[in-house]
Amino acid sequence: MKVEEVKTIAMIGAGDMGHGIGELAAMAGYKVNLYDIKQEFVDKGIGKIRDSLGKQVSKQKMTQEAMDKIMGSIKGFTVLKDAVKDADFAIEAAPEILDLKQKIFKEMDEAAPKHAILASNTSTMSITKIGSATKRQDRVCGVHFFNPPAMMALVEVIRGDKTSDETMDVAYDLVKGWKNFRGPMVVVRVEKDTPGFIFNRMNAPSGMYLSWLREKGLVDPEGVDAKVRSTGAPMGPFETMDYSGLDISFNGAKYYAATLTKDFAPRPWLAKKVEAGELGKKTGKGNFEWPGGNRPNIDLTKTDPNFDPADMVAIQVNEGTKLLEQGVAKSAAEIDLAMVNGSGRPAGPFALGQKMGWDKVAERCEAIAKKTGIKWFEPTKMLKKGAIAL
Repeated sequence: MKVEEVKTIAMIGAGDMGHGIGELAAMAGYKVNLYDIKQEFVDKGIGKIRDSLGKQVSKQKMTQEAMDKIMGSIKGFTVLKDAVKDADFAIEAAPEILDLKQKIFKEMDEAAPKHAILASNTSTMSITKIGSATKRQDRVCGVHFFNPPAMMALVEVIRGDKTSDETMDVAYDLVKGWKNFRGPMVVVRVEKDTPGFIFNRMNAPSGMYLSWLREKGLVDPEGVDAKVRSTGAPMGPFETMDYSGLDISFNGAKYYAATLTKDFAPRPWLAKKVEAGELGKKTGKGNFEWPGGNRPNIDLTKTDPNFDPADMVAIQVNEGTKLLEQGVAKSAAEIDLAMVNGSGRPAGPFALGQKMGWDKVAERCEAIAKKTGIKWFEPTKMLKKGAIAL
């Protein structure tokens, strides 16, 4: 199949990610079948798309005629087989539960046309395992959008163990042609199925280090975030955790502990927050207070003198070399492209690491590994050799 043959896109899930991706597909001129398990969920998703487009009309960034055309291309469904029966490309955006995703993929496989590509918006889970529920594993891939899709440009297109080159190319070309309200989507290829793919995998070890520091009482969330934001980042790591949800961080840590190393296991402070229902923005309290869902009031003058953001850069560079060694990403430049567009930061870790000097980066990783007793932080052979091309 060629990308030009894709006419209808089935969006499985009408929640925040689902309706957001569906909105982009409709804006790109595709017919969109938006599915969820209840009519109220479908209606809510369509309503949010209408509200989102309406804001563009009110700002005179879109005509009412264009909005009406986009809305007219979206149709709601509560029966999955009906939503996918004429689809050329289907995207699943259900909760991060492997059994649920496999159930959905099995149903899609049975009802969708034989030529249809089935994609998952999962942020961490194995595309290979998800696709194993189908009889078309060569036509299964990942298309991981970032929240909110209407504003975040990054999309990771992920290859499962049995994904064909054709499927990867169609998925890449398809999403590459989409735009959100800020401009064209920035698409990176993940050439090997690995936990967390590129962006989340790059952030996982630095998140583990921060969690270790907090558990030991060596850092304060406000001080860390103030220090990180002083480098030009729009949001600090602890606020980012709150924004995404501490339950997401908790479940992600459990997943990495099961698939990479047990050192990723959630620290007690995080488990206590989740048990108390202090999940961040969605509950009004997490690492910080979120009054009325608004951003926390972080005193940017209270930078933590004991925290050095360069440590985070070193950890990310080291993790990036692992992805290069394993063939997950083709180049350091593409990893930086993902990191810049997924975080809003002005530069990627490899660009920053190059300025620091690869030997200095390796020294930092060695020091962190020694301090924490966590081998995962030990520098790779690639980093020690400085054999990194940008």
